[in-house]
Amino acid sequence: MKNNTVADLCSRVLQIESISGNEKKLVNELKKIFEEYNFDDYYVDKYGSITGRIKGKKPGKKILLDSHIDVVEADNRKKWIYDPFSGEIVDDKVYGRGASDMKGALSAMIYAASKFAEDTNRDFEGEIYVTGVVHEECFEGVAARAISDRVKPDYVIIGEASELNLKIGQRGRAEIQIETFGVPAHSANPHAGKNAILNMNRIINKINELELDKHEHLGEGILILTDIISSPYPGKSVIPHYCKATYDRRLVVGETKESVLEPIINIINILKNEIDGFDAKVSYAQGEEKCYTGEVIKDERYFPAWIFDEQEEFVQKCATALEKIGFDFNISYYPFCTNGSHYAGEANYKTIGFGPSKDDIAHTINEYIEISQLEKSVKGYCSIIDELLTNDEIHY
Repeated sequence: MKNNTVADLCSRVLQIESISGNEKKLVNELKKIFEEYNFDDYYVDKYGSITGRIKGKKPGKKILLDSHIDVVEADNRKKWIYDPFSGEIVDDKVYGRGASDMKGALSAMIYAASKFAEDTNRDFEGEIYVTGVVHEECFEGVAARAISDRVKPDYVIIGEASELNLKIGQRGRAEIQIETFGVPAHSANPHAGKNAILNMNRIINKINELELDKHEHLGEGILILTDIISSPYPGKSVIPHYCKATYDRRLVVGETKESVLEPIINIINILKNEIDGFDAKVSYAQGEEKCYTGEVIKDERYFPAWIFDEQEEFVQKCATALEKIGFDFNISYYPFCTNGSHYAGEANYKTIGFGPSKDDIAHTINEYIEISQLEKSVKGYCSIIDELLTNDEIHY
């Protein structure tokens, strides 16, 4: 049965646990929701993401409203005021894991698309798609490839939390692995071996001297050591023959897969020339996640940055849409990675970010979304859709 308010819809989807890789129950519920909200059709792709469609009476542009339906674990449940999968509505808030990131936006997108279709009697040009993407929390943009390949949208609206501001770019992210190889020996006779940890330390020291690219809007690139492990572990009087270090790399526009690794490759080559028997390599970490459909997603953990100029026509149209309904907003950039890494960074679709809630509420204990933000985002989505698909004066 169709929910009366967007808050009720949000509560409904929050009640279904959908940890990454276990989104099937929510997808089945979304099938019912798309039918209740009078979507023309929907489909579920090989990874398990679901996409609903509403068609206008006239041919035209395609708008894709993007949200992900997987959530992170709800640890420390005893510390939650309300059960993280209860969808409790209290005062002006809906509580639950994924409320801010990003089932609130998903609910608002479904509600807005349905409302726009009803208010216009579907007398608009184009098609509206609302998608619920799987495995975004651990693999930004990878599952989204199957969606954009099928839809081929003209515009994409990312629903990640923006506090109802417009986002026109983001830094990218990469996970880099450096491996060093040595020769094992008894620690009482260390000169008989080659210590892989010491070789790694040489690389780390030189990496700390690197100057990374800086972007006037996205800020500085980041290369930070997040993990290091050696083998054998524990050592027990053995010189380690292997060491692996993991770096988190935050990317800016203009960097490529090749250019990001190049400085580290150069460091390794210098050390190989300086130290006899020095052996090391660098690569992107390989990610592999199993979907509830049985399909396996795997690829390098490299998710590019993207940015659009504030003066681009579609950005200005989105801004005009929000101005028409009296929104006080700014145009800025996401500080974190989103599915935009694919839509904009890889596929170069015209992409904008606009979503309810604050980004610092995501993944927290007692995660929530304000109902006022949900309701305003519905108006915002309707107005943006109207502005991008038609030029008629429809006010929300």
